[in-house]
Amino acid sequence: MHDITLYGPASWEGPPRRHGPVASVAVLSDVHGNIPALDAVLAEPDVAGADLVLFCGDLTWGPEPQQTFERIAALGDRAVCVRGNADRCTAEVSAGSRTPDSPRASWIPAQHSAEAVAFLAGLPFSAVVELEVLGPVFFCHGSPRSDRELVTPGTPAGRFADLAAGVDARTLVTGHTHLQFDRSVAGRRSVNPGSVGLPFHDGDPGTAYWALLGPDVELRTTRYDVTAAVDRAHRSGDPAAERIAALLTRPPGFAEIVEDAESKVFSD
Repeated sequence: MHDITLYGPASWEGPPRRHGPVASVAVLSDVHGNIPALDAVLAEPDVAGADLVLFCGDLTWGPEPQQTFERIAALGDRAVCVRGNADRCTAEVSAGSRTPDSPRASWIPAQHSAEAVAFLAGLPFSAVVELEVLGPVFFCHGSPRSDRELVTPGTPAGRFADLAAGVDARTLVTGHTHLQFDRSVAGRRSVNPGSVGLPFHDGDPGTAYWALLGPDVELRTTRYDVTAAVDRAHRSGDPAAERIAALLTRPPGFAEIVEDAESKVFSD
């Protein structure tokens, strides 16, 4: 039986914080501690020049957690981050409210400074950015009702309408599935920028995925040194380095992930 526990906004959160109006937002999701990929995307002129850099969750759960936090912190007020299921897990393990279920679930939280843990623990579930042309855009990790819900190009219109029912924006940007797409469904626009650090795709290894919003939605890619990412994963001591190397060099395909995600609906 599927675990359908909903992990939505925390009890301390009110309505999503609203940002803007701004002309452009660079959207990066699912960095998963991949520093070579993150550095390559942050160096893109359209990312460096964007009014905001919005991270759609699952920031540090990967080989280089602390370095990822430091890159994001260096962006200052330009960085807007929402909470992913992996960010929540890191904060819960660090606080002692969650028991690690694998060596990696113990290792990753321990790589964070106290400042980095506090940052993750304080991340909001969602955010809304007012874009000058697109209008209000709602950002979250999984879906507007759960950081574990899987939204794909195959998500039925009925389920999408249900998960988006409480959102006033016509454009929803989600992460979590590591798939890049831009789709019209149930009278709304469903966008996923794809994953910066651990994409599931049919393209070449060493491709990071992201999106630029404003004036429209542009799905973007950036090439980076995947050999360096694999080497850094092994040198970091990450207990899952071999699995990460395999996913970076031989990722599962787009159609395979859509089929698997739609069969599960909710997943970590």
